[in-house]
Amino acid sequence: MSLIVVGSIAFDSVETPAGRADDVLGGSATYFAYAASFFGPVRLVGVVGQDFPPSYRQLLEKRNIDMSGLESVPGRTFRWSGVYEADMNTRTTRSVDLNVFADFDPKLPPAFRDSQFVFLANGSPAVQMKVLDQVTRPRLVVADTMNFYIDNAHAELLQLMKRIDGMVLNDEEAYMLTKASGLVDAGRRVLTMGPKFVVLKKGEHGAMLITPTEIVALPAFPTDRVVDPTGAGDSFAGGMMGYLATQPNFDGPTLRRALAYGTVTASFNVEDFSLNRFEEITRADIDARFKQYQAMLAI
Repeated sequence: MSLIVVGSIAFDSVETPAGRADDVLGGSATYFAYAASFFGPVRLVGVVGQDFPPSYRQLLEKRNIDMSGLESVPGRTFRWSGVYEADMNTRTTRSVDLNVFADFDPKLPPAFRDSQFVFLANGSPAVQMKVLDQVTRPRLVVADTMNFYIDNAHAELLQLMKRIDGMVLNDEEAYMLTKASGLVDAGRRVLTMGPKFVVLKKGEHGAMLITPTEIVALPAFPTDRVVDPTGAGDSFAGGMMGYLATQPNFDGPTLRRALAYGTVTASFNVEDFSLNRFEEITRADIDARFKQYQAMLAI
């Protein structure tokens, strides 16, 4: 298994109905890497400022996350702050300070260039394509994006989509990208843009997998302990890709099982702020909840 993620490492300040956490470890690559590490080793590529504490780096390294692709440069680490409304679905961003992430130009260490599984976390399509230019022969490439790039880097995003195997989007992003009137139609339109499969995240309503031959919709795992949804989508992708990186193929049953593992992994993430809940669990806990999830879906 040689799984690489390229994306942001950040300090988050989050307020939810359950409480508040200031300057905690976050970022798309952080959540993805920790979630994926339950399934095997992970290679992380990102950038931080001089204010990034050694203890955070050590926290990730202890998870068998190879941090040799982490660049430390003069300046401050990316910071984000936001507040969630009572339903935990509505989020208002209070501030975004890209800081050193604004000039992020990922350079993969030579030892990372043979990575067979590549996840391009939320970022500029131009930067994501630079990553692909440095990987030799990947078996599976999956990318994430966001509204900003759909609006402001549309042409580059379409170029990227011709070079990837899978796309992860939330429902709002899928509608914005495709102008479709229904989610299934949106997913099918994404497939015409290049990817072999698309995963549509629907928050508390679960996720949908669309391939040329099937449609699979899975509900979210019904945890009663929702503290902070930040990073849930990245944790979902980490669980999904972490599982896929252990498999010999990516057929329909394998993709469905990966979707389920992503759903279950994300359900732990939302149960506390930052990586706190992940630090309390093991792969055995994920597998136990996976069995609960299977039983819940049996009809």
